[in-house]
Amino acid sequence: MALKCGIVGLPNVGKSTLFNCLSSAKAQAANFPFCTIEPNVGVITVPDERLTKLAEIVHPGRIVPATCEIVDIAGLVKGASKGEGLGNKFLGNIRETDAIIHVLRCFEDENITHVDGTIDPVRDKEIIDTELQLKDLETVDARLAKQQKVAAAGNKDAKVEVAVLEAYKAVLEQGKNARTVSFESKEEAEAARGLFLLTSKPVLYVCNVNETSAKSGNDFTKKIEQLAKEEGAETMVIAAKTEEDIAELESYEDKMLFLEELGLEESGVNRLIKKAYHLLNLQTFITAGEMEVKAWTFHKGWKAPQCAGVIHTDFEKGFIRAEVIKYEDYLQYGSEAAVREAGKLGIEGKDYIVQDGDIMHFRFNV
Repeated sequence: MALKCGIVGLPNVGKSTLFNCLSSAKAQAANFPFCTIEPNVGVITVPDERLTKLAEIVHPGRIVPATCEIVDIAGLVKGASKGEGLGNKFLGNIRETDAIIHVLRCFEDENITHVDGTIDPVRDKEIIDTELQLKDLETVDARLAKQQKVAAAGNKDAKVEVAVLEAYKAVLEQGKNARTVSFESKEEAEAARGLFLLTSKPVLYVCNVNETSAKSGNDFTKKIEQLAKEEGAETMVIAAKTEEDIAELESYEDKMLFLEELGLEESGVNRLIKKAYHLLNLQTFITAGEMEVKAWTFHKGWKAPQCAGVIHTDFEKGFIRAEVIKYEDYLQYGSEAAVREAGKLGIEGKDYIVQDGDIMHFRFNV
């Protein structure tokens, strides 16, 4: 399930520093690998303490964590929607991602110039928002002209799409993002998804601060938090430069010591990866055996047969039932046999909605 998060931001906001920290995220948790597909695409592993705990009980040959793709998208400039700078390429790259990590500079540093001369993350956010909104408005106008003719001829689907497009057009013209619009009916929601608008993608605003603000943020970050709340987006505070220093430390113990000194329990990179995973509406179920303890990615709300299909399509086609152990029960009883004996092993049918952290075996017949 190759879902991608794109990292965007103006030049010199700490975007590439952050991407480089993510690219060395292997160092954050003992044995989690990182690989580069091409210079600006990284597959990073999702930190999950549950796998380590299960491995201590099962002693598998290997641990296989869940992964998420992160794309470092070239810095955006004003006028990108008209093709300025790397505009068209930039917008094309964003269109291919499933969620956006928007990095904002929330620190003062005379040695690092800002493209607009002063530090103002609210203005920076608006510059990028405006470029994306203009591109979306272009998409909506072109589609609207076409669908209005089809709707006039009595096509029901086209009428639904026209209503959706008009709702989007109204907010985009007010300088708001498409994600601020919500639709009541299933048909409208489906039509909206099919438009793939840039500003309808889920977004995480990452406030890049200096070391002293790493724990509780600053005045800049509070302004961004307020704006994000209004549009239903998430925010987090990270000190990218400090994360870079942490990534360079050799041992896991040294990293933990460094974090402790800053008053942090977990590195910003780990928190960011978890948030990105959550942003994509993803969860994890686990298979645990002597060969491996493995995390499998699925969409929140999926039923047992769909999750079985993540392992192999035959599992979904011939699904009979799922045997489910809750993670807490596995830890408490210490083995699958003990869980069975205690009557804690759940036998679930095809309507079971899989929960995050479920340990599963699938029975199937093809």
